[in-house]
Amino acid sequence: MTGTGTDASTSPGSAATTAATTVTTAATTATATTATTTATTAATGAATGDRAAPPTAVPLDRFYDAERLAAEARALRSMTWRAQRAYGQDGLAARTEVDWRILSLRGPSGDPDRTDPGGAGLVPHADTPHLAHAPYTAEALAGIPAPLRSVRLMALGPGARVHEHRDGKCGYRWGALRLHIPVITNPGAVVVIGGEERHWNAGRLWFGDFDRLHYVRNDGAEPRVHLVIDTMVTPALLELFPTEFTDPLRWSEVVFAREPVPLNPAEAASFRCGFALPAAFPDWSEEEPEGPPAPDLPGAVDVVDGRLTLLAGGEPLFALVHLGLGEFRLEGWTEERTLHVDLASPEPRVRFRVRRGNALSEHVRPARPIQEGP
Repeated sequence: MTGTGTDASTSPGSAATTAATTVTTAATTATATTATTTATTAATGAATGDRAAPPTAVPLDRFYDAERLAAEARALRSMTWRAQRAYGQDGLAARTEVDWRILSLRGPSGDPDRTDPGGAGLVPHADTPHLAHAPYTAEALAGIPAPLRSVRLMALGPGARVHEHRDGKCGYRWGALRLHIPVITNPGAVVVIGGEERHWNAGRLWFGDFDRLHYVRNDGAEPRVHLVIDTMVTPALLELFPTEFTDPLRWSEVVFAREPVPLNPAEAASFRCGFALPAAFPDWSEEEPEGPPAPDLPGAVDVVDGRLTLLAGGEPLFALVHLGLGEFRLEGWTEERTLHVDLASPEPRVRFRVRRGNALSEHVRPARPIQEGP
């Protein structure tokens, strides 16, 4: 992530412009300074070194009873499997025309009808009612040492091929991994990542670097069914990876998940404030924009339906998950982007942070505490 500069912002309820600070730096050395008329920028980065990139795909140190997994998947065939749909900051995409059917076991708000993995929003991920019919699958999922986001059974029909594509912001640099457990497969079912073709054997936990160009193909005579698991990243999860992956891995580039820190109602209310929201911050599913920034939006952190929520133009966008010391991630998303609310300093401010590996972009905006009414 490159580029530094100054962008002007307008505080909510006022036409006066205020200075803002944009910082791009290594995450381990991030600093920022806010002034009333100037902006400071800094940029540093870790040396690239000569290490080879980690493999495009590896099996992990987890094995399962493939027959039990397959039996549960077949028992779920009576449920309604729906066409695959992608999801981003603009909402749900059109249904795929490929023979690619999904049964959601965990997803946004536990909605069994959604086939997408979800993302940042107002509701948390939760198990769907389908998972209660697959106890061995639930047991396998409970043994994965990382917070789970979505879990889907994905059936690729005979002769079907999914077009080559990238899964945006899917990888350790964004704090999000996509894992597979092949459940029902055949030798003609392959995964092609970065031009490397592999058949993944059933009953094993696999990682694929789906940020790279990839596609899947089923040349077999029966549907290929994989259990696809979206997780955040923890050190315990990376311990399941083989050394061929972890040895060349730059640990400073991994966005690890932190445990949420609860707030009581009074503590939550103490973070209520208004500010100018950087226009690109809500764009969680897109790469950072190039060129001049768009004008800021009227933003606020307020309590909505009992939860701290980020609003833009008065509309709730994202519920907030407290990570400690006034820093929050977006509900349904990773620590790829966070906001830090500091209302106790002489100059109250909000820091908007976006990470990609060890690169950190930070925008600082003055904040206006929201006072309780009479």
